Amino acid sequence: MQDGSPFGIGGLWENWKSPITGQWVRTFCIITTPANVLVSRIHDRMPLILARSDLDRWLGPEPDPSDLLRAYPSADMRMWPISTRVNSAENDDAGILEPVNAAAEA
Repeated sequence: MQDGSPFGIGGLWENWKSPITGQWVRTFCIITTPANVLVSRIHDRMPLILARSDLDRWLGPEPDPSDLLRAYPSADMRMWPISTRVNSAENDDAGILEPVNAAAEA
């Protein structure tokens, strides 16, 4: 976000019992939308970002909050280049989000 505040993303999760092992498994997915103008510079899809005012609806019992499935406004967001280290789950440190010179990473 422009102001650095945290934000929520839309997803679904489920617990299910594996028919092979009999173990309970928790799975999830992140819902995507078409990219807004800002994100479309790097990809045609983006995670469903939820406004704070929509979090209770998304997490609540409403059977069809489908009107929330929309691209988040670009004006409220900012982005910057980060290291390609983000491409490996082994790199799990706050420094991964530090801005980098995009030309130097190429």
